[in-house]
Amino acid sequence: MARKPTARTEFVMFDIVYEDGSQRSNRKVDASLLGGLDGDEPARAAIMEQDRVISEKSGMPPLEIKSIKRSGK
Repeated sequence: MARKPTARTEFVMFDIVYEDGSQRSNRKVDASLLGGLDGDEPARAAIMEQDRVISEKSGMPPLEIKSIKRSGK
């Protein structure tokens, strides 16, 4: 019997530059959050949430985001 196709989640990759000058590349954001009137601005909130989770696990405070742009642009 053939398998049913599973739903795929599309991601958009972003490069993040933090206030301290450090950079993280290829951060994944769910593509369904993007577009519309806000464009890529919802990506900032999603990445800030990812940073919050990472900082809780590492015990270090999250860094302030200076800029966000799509990877490869």
